[in-house]
Amino acid sequence: MPDARGHWPLEAITREVGAQLPGFCAELLPTIDSTNSELMRRARAGRDAPTLLVAEVQLAGRGRLGRTWVSQDADAVATPGVAPIQRALTFSLGMPLRPQDWSGLSLAVGVSVACSLHPALQLKWPNDLWFDGRKLAGILIETVAVGERRYAVIGVGINITAPTVTGLSVAPAWLQELLPQCDAPQVLVRIVPALVAAIREFETAGLAPSLAEFRARDLLYGRAVVLSNGLTGTAQGIDSGGGLLVHTSSGMNTITSAEVSVRAAESDTGFAGHQPPA
Repeated sequence: MPDARGHWPLEAITREVGAQLPGFCAELLPTIDSTNSELMRRARAGRDAPTLLVAEVQLAGRGRLGRTWVSQDADAVATPGVAPIQRALTFSLGMPLRPQDWSGLSLAVGVSVACSLHPALQLKWPNDLWFDGRKLAGILIETVAVGERRYAVIGVGINITAPTVTGLSVAPAWLQELLPQCDAPQVLVRIVPALVAAIREFETAGLAPSLAEFRARDLLYGRAVVLSNGLTGTAQGIDSGGGLLVHTSSGMNTITSAEVSVRAAESDTGFAGHQPPA
C-alpha cells in the first residue's frame, strides 16, 4: 500500500519489518542533506529507534573516505504534492546493534542487497555493487554509541535510471539495465525487509552466513589490484572475517582498514577501475 505521498510503500514495509523488529518506523523526506547524517544526528540526540529514512532528494550525500555524492534527483526537487521521477534510490537504515564482531558488516549488507536485486550483480570489497564492469550502487556504514550497544546507520545509494553525471572515465551502471520496469519504491520494498533480517542474522552469527554468496559475486578475485597505501598484488578473495586477501611479492596480506581503497591495476584491462560512490 502506498503511503500518503501516493507511491512509496512505507506502510507495507513497516508492517512486514515491524513484525520482526519492534519499534521500527519508516519515514520519507522530500529533501535532506544526507539520510546517514540525519540518523546520526538523531542517535546522538537519544533518538535511537530502528528507523528507515528515505530521501526523494539527497543534497549532500557522503561516501567512504569523505567523498561526496549528490543525488541524481537533486536537479528535480518535487513541487508540493507532486512526486519527482526517482533516478536513484537513497535510504538509510538505523538499528541498535551489539554483534560480537563488527568485521564484515558492509559485506553482509552488500550480499543482502545484491541477492534482493539480481543474480548478475557483483560485489567489490568492501562496499560497492557493480554490473558489467561499472559501479551501480554504494554502501556507507557509520556507528555511534548508544548505551551498551552502538547505533549502526547503513546508507545505500542505487542508480535506478541512467545517471546524468558526467566527467567519469567509465559511466556508472543503473538498475533498469537489468530490471527495465523497476522504480525506486519497488526496489525499496524488495530490499529492506531482507536487509533487516540479514543485519539481525549478522548480529548473532557474524559474516559466516554471507561468505559463500560474497565469494560467488567477488568482483576483485584473481585481479591485479593497487591499494591506496601503495601496496600492489593480486586479490585472492576474503577471509572469514571479511578481510581482503592480497598476494604481494612479500606474501599474503590481509587488508581490513576502512581507510584503504582498492582499484584495479592499469594492466588489468578487463576491470573498469575505481568509481566515486554511487
